[in-house]
Amino acid sequence: MDEFAKNSRIEKRELGKSYRLILRQLNLKITSISPNRFVARFANDLKVSQQSQLKAMKILNVARRIGITSGKDPCGLAAASIYVAVLSNGEKKTQKEIARVANITEVTVRNRYKELVGKLNLRIEPLITNKF
Repeated sequence: MDEFAKNSRIEKRELGKSYRLILRQLNLKITSISPNRFVARFANDLKVSQQSQLKAMKILNVARRIGITSGKDPCGLAAASIYVAVLSNGEKKTQKEIARVANITEVTVRNRYKELVGKLNLRIEPLITNKF
């Protein structure tokens, strides 16, 4: 919805109303979008390595299997999985950069990141560079 509203001359609220009306009139049921569908686009925009992109998708697959993705914004989950993947691979991407590309807040990236790391028992070692 955000992207349609952004690229059209229709307010998001009005667009949402029309969308729900069409679904109701046509008696359609729409399933939620998988966060994996956003990973490739966000990763490409961020110029993230293929290795990190694949790791992000694996993280999301495990998260879906154990049931922690239900009811969560797919963009936020995709962004957080990319953040986890780049941190674990030593790539330098900030929460701010990732949030901007995903069109979400840094707080959302941070909260989904904490959930993924906590629930999946992931261990992310901070990247320490020594310039001496």
